[in-house]
Amino acid sequence: MKKITLSADEETVRQAKRIAKREKTSVSALFAHFIRYRNQHVKTTNDVPADSLAARATGFLTLPKGKTPRDILTEALLEKYGWRR
Repeated sequence: MKKITLSADEETVRQAKRIAKREKTSVSALFAHFIRYRNQHVKTTNDVPADSLAARATGFLTLPKGKTPRDILTEALLEKYGWRR
């Protein structure tokens, strides 16, 4: 196991300690669990910039199978402006 140092404001640290205590674990274990969860459940796509609204909204909606965020945007714009493929 390797140690790392993280920085956070005082309120975030208090919240992390409170959650860890409630879940009977350490802040380090809580952080490790969070990273593993994000790695498994949050899908990223190369055509959506990390700082975009779409990236920040990850998890709010489930895209139809076989559709990328770019597909959805393209279809919405085509529909909005009355264009056909």
